[in-house]
Amino acid sequence: MEIVIKTKNLHKTFFNGEVPVHALKGVNLDINEGEFVVILGPSGSGKSTLLNILGGMDAPTEGEIYYRGIPLHNMGKKELTMFRRNAVGFIFQFYNLIPNLTAYENVALAAEIAVNPLDPATILAEMGLADRKNHFPSQLSGGQQQRVAIARAIAKNPDILLCDEPTGALDYETGKQVLDTLRNFNRVMGKTVLVITHNAAIGKMADRVIYIKDGRVDKVEVNANPVTAGEVSW
Repeated sequence: MEIVIKTKNLHKTFFNGEVPVHALKGVNLDINEGEFVVILGPSGSGKSTLLNILGGMDAPTEGEIYYRGIPLHNMGKKELTMFRRNAVGFIFQFYNLIPNLTAYENVALAAEIAVNPLDPATILAEMGLADRKNHFPSQLSGGQQQRVAIARAIAKNPDILLCDEPTGALDYETGKQVLDTLRNFNRVMGKTVLVITHNAAIGKMADRVIYIKDGRVDKVEVNANPVTAGEVSW
């Protein structure tokens, strides 16, 4: 399988006043094309910092990161913007929808800036939101808003989908629906999906689980028989 994302000795240091905080401490990863990868770790382990660097939203303090062999660590702001626009879809725990746009308009806005977008109405229908496409975020439940946010990311037809605690603010049943959607995007469309979470049960769905502890890769587990969202309980 082709390696989509590779990191070499990745470090990230923040400063709290004059005190350095080492969020990442030499992370080495290979993410393969078409994988469903779960990155597990407790709060403060560095997993969200890692996701931001993988998605080109932040730069490492030290080390190298490559997207299909292209060095992201050498890119300027304009090049990273194009990388994020064309290659990456982001899903966050909190939906970040534009409040004065309808569900359809939120999704269409993302599709308009993509190189090879999917049809917003079709994606919303696949999310079970065809009858909610003209509703504003304030008129939608939390689960519906999260599905709009996922539709927005998927409508770009990205090469990689990066998800930061996508079920963290959802109830169990809605969380399963969201996980099913991510799994289908991975399996049906062959896209690479990374899910950051502290919920170990979600790791059962993954092809691989990468454990992050204290800014380092603690261990990696290969899952020969990933389960579906309906088989996950937490």
